[in-house]
Amino acid sequence: MIINHPLLGPRDAAEFVYLGDASLIDRPDWEDPDAAEKYYEYLYLRDNPAGLHRELWFHEQGDRSWLVVTRNTLTHEITNVELARDVAKAQGRSR
Repeated sequence: MIINHPLLGPRDAAEFVYLGDASLIDRPDWEDPDAAEKYYEYLYLRDNPAGLHRELWFHEQGDRSWLVVTRNTLTHEITNVELARDVAKAQGRSR
């Protein structure tokens, strides 16, 4: 599988580590009164979708960047690759 890195171009998937659902970018606020329940859901509950899915990948054997990869879990076709920092900024996360 080839991942088209936004900065480095096409790279073999062997250079990357899959880290899970891209929703992990949206970490709950630990000061929230319902933080315990939200962290339970954040840490332990996952969907197992068939079809398009946004995933976090880490470029371990490259520039050590985090990517959000949109991939079809049935065909493994990659339709979009973004830097995770850009996705987080677009969601209004500053940290």
